Amino acid sequence: MKNRILELLEENSRYTIQDISIMTDISEEEVKEIIHELEESQIICGYKTLINWDKVEQELVTALIEVKVTPQRGEGFDKVAKRIYMFKEVKAVYLMSGGFDLTVIVEGNSMKEVAMFVGQRLATLDTVLSTGTHFVLKKYKDHGVIFEEARKDERIVVCP
Repeated sequence: MKNRILELLEENSRYTIQDISIMTDISEEEVKEIIHELEESQIICGYKTLINWDKVEQELVTALIEVKVTPQRGEGFDKVAKRIYMFKEVKAVYLMSGGFDLTVIVEGNSMKEVAMFVGQRLATLDTVLSTGTHFVLKKYKDHGVIFEEARKDERIVVCP
């Protein structure tokens, strides 16, 4: 039942206790207890609103940065990752397999702002060996949500 509640909240964090109770067929009190337990154990880490920034006047630039680092003795990649994720511009950090060590997701108000962050703050860390920056040009789907609007069929119906 916990997994079902997690799926529902991930789908829409605005579901009420009553909504979840109806959808899972368990009491509101039990739903409340399960959610509290999931929050306390940090399985639920927060509630976020997903925004399509392309439809807002404020420009927001997202970049995925491939980072090669030197792991720290006795701490591996954890200490390096912590130094990186503490920057306010950094939205996510992932340990990767393959050709680089970390993927860092960064947001800024312009490409120049992101480039300055990479060049002046990220790349200058003593454990960072190299970076490769990729700017997101358009988001089609994020966190399971499709951003493109369904296209209306504007063809004219011709009757014989």
